[in-house]
Amino acid sequence: MLNTAIVGMGRWGRTLVESVQRKNEAGLRFVAGTTGTLSKATDWAAEQGIRLHPTYEAVLGDPEVRAVVLATPHKQHAAQVIAAAAAGKHVFVEKPFTLSKATAEACVAACRRAGVVLALGHNRRFLPTTLEMKRMLAEGALGTVLHAEGHISGPGAFAWKPGMWRADRAESPLGGMGAMGIHMIDMLVNLMGPVAEVTVQSFPRVSTHIDDTTAMLARFASGATCNFATLSLTARYWRVALFGTKGVLEMQGQDRLAFTPVEGEGWVRDFPKVDIEAAELEAFAAAVAGGPAYPLPLEEAVHGVAVFETMIGAAASGSSYAVA
Repeated sequence: MLNTAIVGMGRWGRTLVESVQRKNEAGLRFVAGTTGTLSKATDWAAEQGIRLHPTYEAVLGDPEVRAVVLATPHKQHAAQVIAAAAAGKHVFVEKPFTLSKATAEACVAACRRAGVVLALGHNRRFLPTTLEMKRMLAEGALGTVLHAEGHISGPGAFAWKPGMWRADRAESPLGGMGAMGIHMIDMLVNLMGPVAEVTVQSFPRVSTHIDDTTAMLARFASGATCNFATLSLTARYWRVALFGTKGVLEMQGQDRLAFTPVEGEGWVRDFPKVDIEAAELEAFAAAVAGGPAYPLPLEEAVHGVAVFETMIGAAASGSSYAVA
């Protein structure tokens, strides 16, 4: 059993803990943790059997803790990952990994030097629909993919008030990208490979303090094109579509796939709902135990950050940027 600390006990940190706590099959249990305001977490931590530490440094000094899960503001991730590696702790970090390619590379290097597992919380990789799309692509069912479309939106920014860290442009450049859009960037990279170039429009259409509308036109290294949008002041929406020479494959929401072939009958299939938060933490624990590698290669984790960083520059300049 991997004794783990949760760092950050806001809504998402609690979701991660509750997905696996007291489930022996998960291979992971939360035994300690810390958060920004300890008094807000006292009762919940006691219910979960988590002892509270006053600081992150105290968490890293806890001899029972073998791994940390970071559910903290984006700008804290790099320093926290590097400190955990120096303490010999395995690390699961929520997305966005970091906000620059250079800091992401520094995190990877630190964890490799320390010999600890580093995993990134892109939970949509664990959807049955994602796995089926990957299988069909590998089998050539779509032929040559010419174009991809991705869209992830939601109402989150209605609750982001001035003074909250998510409403801080330094923490949430391009509005919904940090909270939502980065998941779709990872999905597109997972399915289509590296991104070569981006053009971005991002602005506050309604919000007074943060971008609520972000759209991108991109080209993959393969030559396929892509359009993408993330909106933070609308209803929840998720869609991924791949357009190939043999047909169109579309993920409609997270649990349904539709295939329209160039010739013959198409189909629509519903897939079972799974707890993707539990799945990602179980995969992390398995990787620490010497099992299969965590199914998000660190090179792809760094590339996702590079795409995000490039999008920020492209939006600011109004021009196309190559992804380094």
